[in-house]
Amino acid sequence: MSVSEEQPRQRPRFAPGWPLWLFTLTFLPILISLGLWQLDRAEQKRQLEAAMNAQRFSPPVSLTSQDASRLQAWQPLLLQGRFDARYIWLLDNRTRDGRAGVEVLQAFHDQPSNLWLVVNRGWLAWPDRRQLPVITTPTETLNLYAETLPAAAEGFSLADDSASAGWPRLITQLDPEQFAASSQLHLQPWLARLTDGSPAAFQLDWPGLPMTASKHTGYAVQWFALATALLGLFIWAGLRPEPRGKHHDECD
Repeated sequence: MSVSEEQPRQRPRFAPGWPLWLFTLTFLPILISLGLWQLDRAEQKRQLEAAMNAQRFSPPVSLTSQDASRLQAWQPLLLQGRFDARYIWLLDNRTRDGRAGVEVLQAFHDQPSNLWLVVNRGWLAWPDRRQLPVITTPTETLNLYAETLPAAAEGFSLADDSASAGWPRLITQLDPEQFAASSQLHLQPWLARLTDGSPAAFQLDWPGLPMTASKHTGYAVQWFALATALLGLFIWAGLRPEPRGKHHDECD
């Protein structure tokens, strides 16, 4: 005769094993730290966007009323003077609507302050790379609306990589110090770019920030979701009962 004894029900035992412990303790802090880093980057971008908007809605100032060495980024400017036709830099690898082109930067003399600076006049198509685009320079005195650009620490990569030695000079990156050295002008250490309403401007649809605060927040949510999934998997695997075979007692 065969007798089968029912095994008593056992409480779940949390035993994930050392490999799962090691895996979780290694990657969970990394995922959480990446999420916190993205939240910090989102806050930095919000502050930058707020500063940009605050400056852009302020009235434009002339260089005679401000200390040019202490101008904040995105400060609206009112310039009066002339472009120097000798010193033009073409910033390569700039596209608009899928079209290749350059951004035209040119030395400008602000007459009321007697200061020299480099002004970005905007984007210009460059369909035939066998010859440089023709840049026309107005000869009359101009009243320009512009804004200052942030320094390298605020997101712009500034390093000289000149692709030509003649003029106009084709470049692939921006470096105010190299601009001053190549032109032998006492240029301001910051750059400006034209805004709407300025004469002598090319296409001015400036691209926005490469990554907004909302995108950083979205990436943070993804990292935290991965951390939550890893923690859930760790708990599920630790509580999963080990497979057991049935035990039978046989009596004759």
